[in-house]
Amino acid sequence: MRTADTSKMTFSKIDPGVGLKKALGMTPDKIIGLVSDSGLKGRGGAGFPTDLKWKLAANVEDDLKYVVCNADEGEPGTFKDRVILTSFSDLMFDGMTIGARAIGAAKGIVYLRGEYTYLRSFLENKLSKRRRDGLLGRNIMDTEGFDFDITIRMGAGAYICGEETALIESLEGQRGEPRNRPPFPVNTGFMGHPTIVNNVETFTWISCIATKGAKWFNDIGTEKSTGLKLFSVSGDCKKHGVFEFPMGITLKELLEKVEGTDAKAVQVGGASGRCVPARDFDRTLAYEDIPTGGSIIVIGQNRDMLLVAKNFMEFFVDESCGQCTPCREGNVKLLEGIDLLLQGQCSMHYLRELCSLGESMQMASKCGLGQTSPNAFLSIVENFKDEIMGRTESV
Repeated sequence: MRTADTSKMTFSKIDPGVGLKKALGMTPDKIIGLVSDSGLKGRGGAGFPTDLKWKLAANVEDDLKYVVCNADEGEPGTFKDRVILTSFSDLMFDGMTIGARAIGAAKGIVYLRGEYTYLRSFLENKLSKRRRDGLLGRNIMDTEGFDFDITIRMGAGAYICGEETALIESLEGQRGEPRNRPPFPVNTGFMGHPTIVNNVETFTWISCIATKGAKWFNDIGTEKSTGLKLFSVSGDCKKHGVFEFPMGITLKELLEKVEGTDAKAVQVGGASGRCVPARDFDRTLAYEDIPTGGSIIVIGQNRDMLLVAKNFMEFFVDESCGQCTPCREGNVKLLEGIDLLLQGQCSMHYLRELCSLGESMQMASKCGLGQTSPNAFLSIVENFKDEIMGRTESV
């Protein structure tokens, strides 16, 4: 369905509060067991099992724990969380509250993308109503001793703060830079306390699972990638917007739905994802094949793939936090190399060195930004050799 047609999304068929009430009738262990049985993995793209993250935080003894919702939707080509925040925020808040019950947290924070400032008053009003309705505050839904509340904190538009430890640094008032791991946020997170960080979509599916049951979710998708997922579709297709599909859908099937079957390639996972050529459109969108946070950019036949790579590398040169050398220097060198290719001044030898540099960045960069920023360049060089080799220096 299109962005404007949210009425057909599963979320529109779930009444807020129903899943929360059911979850509050369970013990924390039972809640985590429910999430485990559903097979839900984080919808941000990394695919970490949600139940394991919650279990690790629940097992840490600490009087103060936090639930953080990552609403810093900054991946180019991704806009599905904005739809959830606008149309289904109560389900997301329900999911955060269920997470708090599971790990024993009393405080929750929504880290809202700086560009979504216009949504803040809307979400604050939602939170105020939830307090009046007994869905936040003391003894939630008459559950003796379960106190939980949520505040909203604004990001400043830095892409790196989508990474959970950089996000926590930002929440603490520090410069948004990734932390060394271990320790992990589940035992040493916000202000040194156990913290679970899940994204907007993950918390919203939690409410659906609590309402409809783990089996309902587990029966959809593939064995290793269960459930439904929202995809933000843009680019050279006739239908753009936010679509809901089961995990495991092939790119070919998705392109048929959005009327983009004539595509030359699809950039899956945004700027940090991979560029999939047409010959691989039978591959599946699943954690065991092509994982994605939900960004699908359709690339038409007339697009210059080198310009596509240049566009992504310019983004990463701007967004690298500069903390580690492979990312800080490597992105600049890759962009310089693309410019040389465009000018016909890059030799085959230097192109091979650039690819080697990209592979080193994938291994040596400190966080996901530097580890994934060369992906688009490397996959374009690998899959579109005819276009790229014709731009190398003729000697």
